[in-house]
Amino acid sequence: MSELVTPRPYRSYVYAYPHKTAYRPLPAPGPSLAELWRDEPKDALSLYAHIPFCEVRCGFCNLFTRIGAPDELTARYLDALDRQATAVREALGDGAPVRFATAAFGGGTPTFLTAAELERLCDIAEKRMGADLRAVPLSVETSPSTATADRLAVLAERGATRLSIGVQSFVEAEARAAVRPQRRSEVEAALGRIRETGVPVLNIDLIYGIDGQTERSWRLSLDAALAWRPEELYLYPLYVRPLTGLGRIQDPAAADRAWDEQRLRLYRYGRDHLLARGYEQVSMRMFRRADAGPSGPDDYACQTDGMIGLGCGARSYTSALHYSFDYAVDMRRIRTIIDSYTETEDFSRARHGYGTTGAEARRRHLLQSLLQAEGMPVDGYAERFGSSPFTDFGPELARFEGYGWLDTAAPAGLLRLSPEGLAHSDGLGPELFSPAVRAAMAAYETK
Repeated sequence: MSELVTPRPYRSYVYAYPHKTAYRPLPAPGPSLAELWRDEPKDALSLYAHIPFCEVRCGFCNLFTRIGAPDELTARYLDALDRQATAVREALGDGAPVRFATAAFGGGTPTFLTAAELERLCDIAEKRMGADLRAVPLSVETSPSTATADRLAVLAERGATRLSIGVQSFVEAEARAAVRPQRRSEVEAALGRIRETGVPVLNIDLIYGIDGQTERSWRLSLDAALAWRPEELYLYPLYVRPLTGLGRIQDPAAADRAWDEQRLRLYRYGRDHLLARGYEQVSMRMFRRADAGPSGPDDYACQTDGMIGLGCGARSYTSALHYSFDYAVDMRRIRTIIDSYTETEDFSRARHGYGTTGAEARRRHLLQSLLQAEGMPVDGYAERFGSSPFTDFGPELARFEGYGWLDTAAPAGLLRLSPEGLAHSDGLGPELFSPAVRAAMAAYETK
C-alpha cells in the first residue's frame, strides 16, 4: 500500500459550506423568499446584518467591504437594509412563531457607522425583523479606530453581549507588514474603552504567519492580548489571496512548505500558550477562557437552524438553499454591487445561491460538526439522516484516520479530531467538499 501523503495544512479557511464562490445566479426571476421559508422551522433563527464599510482595507482581507462611504452612502445603505428587512419579515409569514436565538453585526466594520446609524441598525433588527436584541446573544465586530466611546455606548445599551476587535498584531512592524496601519497605543486605548462598557464577552483576533514574525514576537502579541483577560481569542493563519493588498505584492500561489511549517509552528505555540493559561480550545481558531461560561444560546445549532442575512454581503441559509447577493473581492466590483443593492426596491426573491439538499446536507453537517473540538455524536447524525457517517464518508474518514487526524481515544459514539486533526482543519475541510462544489469553485471567475 502506498504511503498516504498528508494534504497541505493551509488550503482554505472553511467557515461555511458551500463557499460563496460555488454560488451561481438562480433561474430568473428567482424563488420567492416566502416559498423558501414556508416550511422551515423558525423558532431558533440566527440574524446577521452585514455592513460593508471599513476605514482601511487590510492587506490580507478578501471580505466584501469597501473603503469609505461617500455621498451619504451609509444612509442609503441603511435605507436598503430597512427595505430588505421588511420584505424578509413579511416572507417569514404570520403562521409559525418566528424567534431569533442569536444575532450578529459583521462586515466590513459595523462600527464604521456613526452612533446614530448604529441606533438605526438596531431598530431595523428589532422593529422590522422582531429580534429582541436585549434577550439574545448579540455579537458585533469593531476595529481599534472605530471603537469610540459613543458607538460602544450605543451597542452596550442596545444589548450587545460580545464585542470582537481585530487587532491581528500588537507589534507595529508586523501590523505594517500585513498592510494594517495602527499604533499599539490606539489598540490598547480601544480595548480599554471596550472593557469600560461592561459588555460581558471581549474577543480579540490575532494573526500568525506575518512576514518577519517569530515565536518571540508572536508571544508578545499573545501576552499583550492576555493582559486584557479576553473571554475569547481567535488565532488566524495569514493567507495571501488574489485581489487583496498582499496579493498584489506577493504571488497568492507561492505559498511553500517552509511557510506552511512556520504557520503550523506558530499555531502550536499559540495553542499551547493559551491552553496553559486557562483557555479551552473550541476549534482550530477559537479559544475560550475556561471560567467565562457559554457565550451563546443552548438551543441554537449552526448545522440545523436557519440563518437570515441582511445586507449585500450576507448569506441566508434554509435547509434546501443557501443564497446571497453577488460576491466580489475587487474594490471596483464591490462598489458596483453595493450601489446596485442601495437601488434595489424588490427584495422578495433570492438571486444567487446553491442547493444544500441530500448529500450536500450530509457533507455540511459533518464538516461543520467535525471542525469543532468537541466533535460530532454519531447517533445525532444517524437520527437526522438515517445513515452512518462511516458509510456516507467512509473513504474520507479512512484517509483522515491514516493521516492521524481522528481521535482514536474518543468516547464510543463520538467522531472527533485529534489535536493534529484540528491543527490541519484548513486542509481537512476542503477534503470534504463535494465534486460539484469543487468544480463550481474552480470555475468561479475571480472578481
